[in-house]
Amino acid sequence: MINEDRLVQLFLDLIHINSPSLQEREVVAWTKAHLEEIGLEVHEDKGGERIGGNANNLIAWLKGNVPNAPRIFLSAHFDTVEPTEGLVVEEKDGVFFSASDTILGADDKGGMAPAIEAVRALMESKEPHGDICLLLSCAEEIGLKGADSIEIQDLNLDFGYVLDTGPPVGSFVTRTATHDNLEILIHGRPAHAGKDPEKGINAMQVAASAIEGMCLGRIGRETTANLGIIEGGTAVNVVCPFVKIRAEARSTSVEELDKQVAHMIQRFEEAAKKWGTTVQIDHHRHYGAYMIAETEPVVEIAKRASIACGLEPTLRTTLGGSDANVYNAKGLPCIVMATGMDKIHTHDECISRASLVETARLTYQVLLETAKFEWNR
Repeated sequence: MINEDRLVQLFLDLIHINSPSLQEREVVAWTKAHLEEIGLEVHEDKGGERIGGNANNLIAWLKGNVPNAPRIFLSAHFDTVEPTEGLVVEEKDGVFFSASDTILGADDKGGMAPAIEAVRALMESKEPHGDICLLLSCAEEIGLKGADSIEIQDLNLDFGYVLDTGPPVGSFVTRTATHDNLEILIHGRPAHAGKDPEKGINAMQVAASAIEGMCLGRIGRETTANLGIIEGGTAVNVVCPFVKIRAEARSTSVEELDKQVAHMIQRFEEAAKKWGTTVQIDHHRHYGAYMIAETEPVVEIAKRASIACGLEPTLRTTLGGSDANVYNAKGLPCIVMATGMDKIHTHDECISRASLVETARLTYQVLLETAKFEWNR
């Protein structure tokens, strides 16, 4: 069964290795050696070369001892949303948090450690199981790039679980949103701010006109929009010649998403026309939504495992994205398993010892339930 001390040490080992996106070389090398040491067959792909990073994805196998059982995968990602160099970890009342000026890195090492421990515990238990694949990706936080670079169709998998969302453990994300990105470049006209301001067009004023009255934040129950990054200008004594804005919109309804994006584009174009200037807008779809029916094997097994662990098998909808969006888009059904990581992407990020163990227990039970599942491939 799950070895709590070993699991916690694995988690601590992982989070103490600095691994911002595209800089995961050290943690990938450490994890590869660890997985080989415990007896898994490990392969490192060429993902880093494809996405411009210094590390690749890891694909590790535990061969099954049950013929014709579903071939499943467990997935988590190496990279953290910010660097964790100099991380100091403290545990208070069974909860781990960062005592340094960094994030903790529980996203997603709080998913990776339980997945690895569950596989290791299964190896020791000699319980029946099918083929199990660990898909450990890089560069998830900057656009699911590592997962997208995996040639997943060659792995001959049936379905899987991505351990990459917050509590409660025992809940699963079966429905997500489509996510669009916008990059806006507003052209102004430079002029000396003291001598000839009337000869210029201030791109900041154009941006302000566009943003005033723009629908942002929560647009509907399952639609959101945000302007996240604004930059521009060259000097305080120059009428601002340009403004760059990076924005996004998400929705579980493609129709609603298209409507929201069209609204945002229209506001920028109308403002540019009003001020006698131009705007360039690059709009692209970041990832598509998925919706997995409750009757699908990947969901049914998850529910059975939760009940067996005494947990409530809740099915959730989220507007956040994960590697599961990529895998589903490539035709490989999967859902996201909740872990104990909380307050992610902030310096208050934390995870409890108990939730690490509970996540590993649930993952272990998923592997057992998969081997029992009647499967017609």
